[in-house]
Parts: sequence; structure tokens; C-alpha cells
Amino acid sequence: MTGNSDLIARWDAAVMPTYATPPLALLRGEGAHVWDADGMRYVDLIAGIAVSILGHAHPAVVAAVTRQVATLAHTSNLTVNEPSVALAERLRDLTGDPGGRVFLANSGTEANEAALKCVRRARPGRRRMVAAQGGFHGRTLGSLSLTGQPAKRAPFEPLPGPVDFVPYGDVDALRAAVTTDVAGVFLEAVQGEAGVLPASPGYLEAARAACDDAGALLVLDEIQGGIGRAGSWFSHQVIAPGLRPDIVTLAKGLGGGLPIGACIALPPVAGALRRGDHGSTFGGNPVACAAALAVLDTVRADGLLGRSTVLGGRLADGIRGVDHPLLAGIRGLGLWRAVVLAAPVAPAVEAALRAAGFLVNAVAPDALRLAPPLVIDAADLDAFVGALPSALDVASATLVPISPAPMEET
Repeated sequence: MTGNSDLIARWDAAVMPTYATPPLALLRGEGAHVWDADGMRYVDLIAGIAVSILGHAHPAVVAAVTRQVATLAHTSNLTVNEPSVALAERLRDLTGDPGGRVFLANSGTEANEAALKCVRRARPGRRRMVAAQGGFHGRTLGSLSLTGQPAKRAPFEPLPGPVDFVPYGDVDALRAAVTTDVAGVFLEAVQGEAGVLPASPGYLEAARAACDDAGALLVLDEIQGGIGRAGSWFSHQVIAPGLRPDIVTLAKGLGGGLPIGACIALPPVAGALRRGDHGSTFGGNPVACAAALAVLDTVRADGLLGRSTVLGGRLADGIRGVDHPLLAGIRGLGLWRAVVLAAPVAPAVEAALRAAGFLVNAVAPDALRLAPPLVIDAADLDAFVGALPSALDVASATLVPISPAPMEET
């Protein structure tokens, strides 16, 4: 078996350069721990970008996938398979509305593409969409058109539209933008890629009211924040209890490591898409659906929603107790947090923590994203908090001192 450097070199030689070259290669995982190709063990505090909600090699997921792949691995959309029906029923039930309907896809961006088509069909004649600055909804062209990060959009313009971007959390700007020619509003309850930024109090409720006044539809992207990450099935249930979106999109944690996405439309939008409007050869794949059902069963049976809240609070309290000039704060919900730094040294802190055996994500120059498995032990979180000051010290050494301007003689 080759080591990190060999596998990374092979990766560079064979894979399109759409990502920065990764710093290590992982070979196996168990629970909240992973091992690289050189045999070093890490505490996984990012979980494949909030995907491995039950950690690695969870027995329930392994058993469900093994059983299903040995029974029926694929059917396409030309026939019905039982796991996809069962999953659609379960996801519909999570919304509390029996009239909901589910489209199963393979990823988050595909779920948002389906949502975009639902909005277009349900509001014919309207073309304008409203989304938030800093928001991230995916890389395919439709989802990218809704992503409020110009650097990601610019190389691929012109994109579908028009889309108006408003400052995230600015109620007045949102109300002004949502007029009677707007078909839908796409928002994240917590902006994950922007640095784990929760919606301000009342913002989501204001979005619902603005949509109702204008006859527009409200789509909540729960791709990163769903399936217990924030302490409830959907992060908007924590931030705005009782809020009813028209469409919810899911992916990431839903499959527990297998690729799956879902678009859940509630009445009256549930029937907006018609025969032939959309499709996916692999959508509703029985193996991926079996994994998702195992995830939902385990999250419920093991009380992981409450565990996310409790351990997330413990993690946040621990970080707040760290006294270091580079530490500016902590934000987020449940086991979905951002360590906020006082200088743009997040990559250096990430590297120092990796060297100490902890995997995190420098999601912004001044923020580290934490999204560990919901099954992580409190001891691992405490160990991370204990390692943070030393990593911050290492990053401090990378700062270039600013020499004071010379005094002018008078």
C-alpha cells in the first residue's frame, strides 16, 4: 500500500484540477476516527463536509447497504423499488404534511435543480428569483445561478436567471426584492459555505411573509443543515420553529456517506412537476436509499438530535473558555460550528490541527468549520479544545508583524 505522497501524486496525475491538491489520503475510518495512508489517526471534525453523520463504518449503514446490494442494486426509474418508496414516505413524514411529494436525486445540487424546476412550473410567467449574498446552492448551472458567491459564478456566466441577491439577514432588503414578479426565494437557514452563519432572529419568518405577500415560493436549502446537524431534522426548525417552507432540499448527511439528495415539495407545490419534466437514472437508487433509511432509523433510535444539541453546546462552551488573542468567538448550532479567528490565518490553524491529529476545514480566511459525526465522543471534542491553543500559537507565528510608520521630524 502506498503512502500519502504516492497517492497524492497519482491523484494529481489522473484527476481534473478542480480542487486544490489535498494534503493527505485517507484509507479507512471507524466512528469519528480516520487513518491516512501513512497510518496516522485523526479525529474527524468535518465528516466529509457534514456528510458522515453517523461517522465511518457505522454498523447500521454497513448492514443495510450490504443487505441491499446483495439483493437489488439498481432499478432505474422504469420500475419501483421498495427502499425508495419507504424513504420518500419517511422524508414526507418529517415535514409533518402528508400531502408532500419527494424527488430523489444523487446530490445537493441536483436536489436544488429539482426545486428550481418546481418553482418555475408552479409560477409560470414569473422568471425572477431572489437569493442571498454568500449563499451556496451547488455547482450545476441552475444551482450556481442561485449561489451568492460571484467568484464561483463569474467564469460560467451567462447563467439562468434573472436572480437578485440580497444581503443575508437584511429584512428590509429582502422585502423590497420580493415583488409580484418573483417566482421563488432560495435561502439557507444557516449559510454553511459562508462560514456557518445562522439566520438572524425573525429573518426566515420575514422571508415567509414576503413570499406570501407577493405570491412567491419559499425554498429552504437544508443540504448541509439537515438530518440532525443543527439539533433537529432541519436547521430551520431550530431557528424558526413552526415555519412552513414550500420546498425543502436535502443531501449530505441523509446518506451517511452514500450519494443521495432529495427535494421535498409541500402542497400546493407538490404536484407542480409533471410527467417528463424531470428525471434521474440513479435517483432513488435502492442501495443509497437503504443507507438513508438506516441513517434516519439510527438518528431517531439513538437520540442523536438531542445529542447534537448537548455536545454542540459542550463544544461551544469549551471554545469560549479558550483565552487566546487569535480566537474571536464561536458561532453555529448543534454540532455545526465555526471557530472565528481574529486574523485571516484559518489555513495555518487547519494545518497545525491536522499535524496534531484533528481534521477541520478552513471554510473562510478567518473561520474554521466544524461538522463532526453526531456519534463523536465528548472526550474527542474535549481533546480538540485542548489542542486548539497550541494550533493558534503556530498560526500566530505565521503573521507578519506590521512595522510602525516612521515618525516625521518636525
